[in-house]
Amino acid sequence: MFAICIAGMPGSGKSIVASAALSIGIPVITMGDVVRNEAKKRGLSINRQSLAYLAKKLRQEKGPAAIAIACIEMIRSRGYDKVLIDGLRSTFEYLEFRKYFDEIKLIYIHASPGIRYKRLLTRGRPDDPKSWSEFVIRDLQEIRMGLPCLFYLANYVIVNENKPMSDIFKEALLLIKKWLGYDKSNS
Repeated sequence: MFAICIAGMPGSGKSIVASAALSIGIPVITMGDVVRNEAKKRGLSINRQSLAYLAKKLRQEKGPAAIAIACIEMIRSRGYDKVLIDGLRSTFEYLEFRKYFDEIKLIYIHASPGIRYKRLLTRGRPDDPKSWSEFVIRDLQEIRMGLPCLFYLANYVIVNENKPMSDIFKEALLLIKKWLGYDKSNS
């Protein structure tokens, strides 16, 4: 079993890497969607405050790798032998995935705060920040969870600054194909 994990601050471009995997038939599990789905089950609003509260509560109730464990259950139930997991937040989650998968690779995608803020303003998810102060608060929450530590564990770092989305997509696609052992005839 093989997993590619993606980490990066909100708005850094993780979804571009996920779409590269999808383009060659690799299923994607988004950790944030696991939290959003749990919020719906519990009748909570889908906004930054309730999702942050729920993510923290799940980690308090079930341990710091709670969301990773929920993702593993989903992966197991769907029978995936290769998967891309989008949105790791901590080393606890990374280590939980390492226990489950035979092989795991980690991509960290980076973009500066100003660029990420502009992207989040136009993305349109209900939990995206609406002001610079909300953005900074969200970043600090991500930092406190340990997200930047994943940078140092990454097998590969993509810097998503002032490049066309198509270039990031191509870079990610080539990397994913390399890790999966696809040769040029499988392109």
